[in-house]
Amino acid sequence: MTRASERTARELWFLTGSQHLYGEETLKRVAANSMHVAAGMNDAGVLPVKVVWKPVLTGPDAIRDVCLAANAAPECAGVITWMHTFSPAKMWIAGLTRLQKPLVHLHTQYNRDLPWGEIDMDFMNLNQSAHGDREYGFIAARLRLERKVVVGHWQDPEALQELAGWAQAAIALHESRDLKIARFGGMNMREVAVTGGDRVEAQIQLGWSVNGYGVGDLAARVAEVSDADVDQKLEEYDESYTLASALRRGGEKRENLRYAARQELGMRGFLDEGGFGAFTTTFEDLHGLKQLPGFACQRLMAQGYGFGAEGDWKTAALVRLAKVMSAGRGGGVSFMEDYTYHLAKGQERILGAHMLEVCPSIADAKPTLEVHPLDIGGKADPPRLVFTARPGPAVNATLADMGGRMRLIIAEVDVVTPEHAMPKLPTARALWIPRPDFKRGAQGWIEAGGGHHAAFCQSVTTEEWEDFGAMAGLEVIRLGADLDLRALRNELRWNDAAFKVAR
Repeated sequence: MTRASERTARELWFLTGSQHLYGEETLKRVAANSMHVAAGMNDAGVLPVKVVWKPVLTGPDAIRDVCLAANAAPECAGVITWMHTFSPAKMWIAGLTRLQKPLVHLHTQYNRDLPWGEIDMDFMNLNQSAHGDREYGFIAARLRLERKVVVGHWQDPEALQELAGWAQAAIALHESRDLKIARFGGMNMREVAVTGGDRVEAQIQLGWSVNGYGVGDLAARVAEVSDADVDQKLEEYDESYTLASALRRGGEKRENLRYAARQELGMRGFLDEGGFGAFTTTFEDLHGLKQLPGFACQRLMAQGYGFGAEGDWKTAALVRLAKVMSAGRGGGVSFMEDYTYHLAKGQERILGAHMLEVCPSIADAKPTLEVHPLDIGGKADPPRLVFTARPGPAVNATLADMGGRMRLIIAEVDVVTPEHAMPKLPTARALWIPRPDFKRGAQGWIEAGGGHHAAFCQSVTTEEWEDFGAMAGLEVIRLGADLDLRALRNELRWNDAAFKVAR
């Protein structure tokens, strides 16, 4: 079981609005219908968590109480609201102003089709979501509430998919509020700007607890790993990967792989004992370790942990949250770095990689496990998984501390299969083309302040990242097929004003 699937039970609360004006018989129908909607969404099997129906809400006290209960319930990841009939919005103020969980307004209707030959005023009064949701929508807008509006019949696959994407983001926010990040070495790469940031502000806004730990403490945990556990881990490696001859049983570098197994086991033990969901390393602080723990980082990412190289705690957190959002889906998530370019006119490409630490969940084929010298770090030759990322659409997400607020930058890319072999590049890599094209995509990323590290996501959509950013109160910049650089520059200027940031 991967860490991304090791969650407490989570659920979404389904709140239906009405009022007493219609009489008890109508309210019974409203309750039965809304129960059917909640059950139908569960039966569809699209949403990542269970929808829990709550009694129909007809007054301000009940609305306030259920919103406060949602805040206090650790299992509640978010709230779905729907006005089956007309629900006077003034009575929602006390509840909505206290609600602290993500909110989605499902603008739907119980019946899909109008009963053209039978429709009468009784039907109109019972089925007036078009009326009630507009009243409710006004108060949410008047209160400046952050919420998502999903429009469509509750059985429509497109509406359910949109709701499911919002739910994935709500689950990520649920994870975010308790996320602990261990920084082995406790620092960023020296003199690097973009990987730093205000850790206190990140904890206030996002819930991330980011603390540093001495590499000596980690080295001690690595040394404590038993030979029996190492032997068992080596058997797993032998079965999972195609090993270079030097790493096979009897190979001249087999001991390097044994030490990598110790690193994986020691690091996981440290992380699990402390309740950490993400971690960072830095090659500038390897005191007490025999080699850079690149293979261990690859393995731990594949198990659901977030990772950031060179002390990059912001990217480590995004990788973890993307792992949570994508649990159970195809495709992968990895720490990634923009490394170098192919600039042949009309064939521009970005080659993403890192020294060692790219997650095998994005691999196009079974990775090979190799060992090679590493010039940086001055330690023993480290094993690493070597592979190429599978082709297809992907998203790069990065978080920049702009001083006064965090900016989440989301860039859509298309991963392509390399046309040429790279036999002298023994590392994992991904080759992609930014949308709408190389020039505008790269320029937009740089003008927005995007860093060289990102959470590379094959299984999290742009909209899901946008939903998460909105829930978390982040500034969100999207770079996609419709990117207009002039509009982007204006958006960045307006955002400075909206977030009240002085130069």
